[in-house]
Amino acid sequence: MAHEWKKAEKKLYLPKSKPEYIQVPSFKFFSIEGKGDPNDESFGDYIGVLYSLSYAVKMSPKKGLAPESYFDYTVYPLEGVWDISEEAKKNPAATLDKSSLIFNLMIRQPDFVNVEFAEDIILLTKKKKPHPLLDNVIFNSIEEGKCVQMLHLGSYDNEPLSFKRMEDFCVDNNFARESKKHREIYLSDARRVSADRLKTVLRFKIL
Repeated sequence: MAHEWKKAEKKLYLPKSKPEYIQVPSFKFFSIEGKGDPNDESFGDYIGVLYSLSYAVKMSPKKGLAPESYFDYTVYPLEGVWDISEEAKKNPAATLDKSSLIFNLMIRQPDFVNVEFAEDIILLTKKKKPHPLLDNVIFNSIEEGKCVQMLHLGSYDNEPLSFKRMEDFCVDNNFARESKKHREIYLSDARRVSADRLKTVLRFKIL
């Protein structure tokens, strides 16, 4: 039976729509950094290269490339770590200019993926589905550690309301938010779901 993250890892990916504490261990990712408005057409290229690599890993048995430790699984959701430029931080009271956003998009990979296999997948994808952004993709491990998270329901533009609840939760529980940088895990496809029905896990590190 395939490993399904929605069933096997509910605590990480399907939290309740209220703030909660979570300890997030180290996971492996294909990731790519960028800057700019996520509404720009070019933003989709970043997502595309991550999915091309992720599905190349999943379909690797058909190419005879899968390691012995391979197991069937559901491809993990897209995630993004978001921040703003240093220039934008100088004027925190200003209305957010989305062109100043800095992002690190990523898709988690199963435990059987190691550095050598990841490099093989990147090389294969460059041949099969070449794209300049593939040169910017890295494979690494990320450990978030102590975090607060919740499920945000609705438009991305309304996320500040959920972040306020999360920050209030931190105050009530003697936590401190590490920085304004945060992670979003996209459980919905914004191309197919109306804004009011979007489901997004919001998470930030705490001290």
